[in-house]
Amino acid sequence: MSLAHACNAGVVAEGALRELRALGDRPRTRTFHGVDALTPTERRVADLAAGGMTNREIAQHLFVGLRTVEIHLTHVYGKLGIKGRQGLAEALL
Repeated sequence: MSLAHACNAGVVAEGALRELRALGDRPRTRTFHGVDALTPTERRVADLAAGGMTNREIAQHLFVGLRTVEIHLTHVYGKLGIKGRQGLAEALL
């Protein structure tokens, strides 16, 4: 699906999504890379981190564990193709 979206082949992407659902898969996003690939929780954590909050502050703000924040940020970095927090704000634009 990601490749179809990247090539502006919306019809192919929608067909792939239908087939995945028919097989019982429940894809949460329509792409695997970029800002559109982030889950709502990943996006929220990323926004807070880009706003300058530390991982501990994010965990307290969201009432989750520190490790949960670290895991979300690791997924965010992979989906956005960045190495760390330094490029986060720019990648979210």
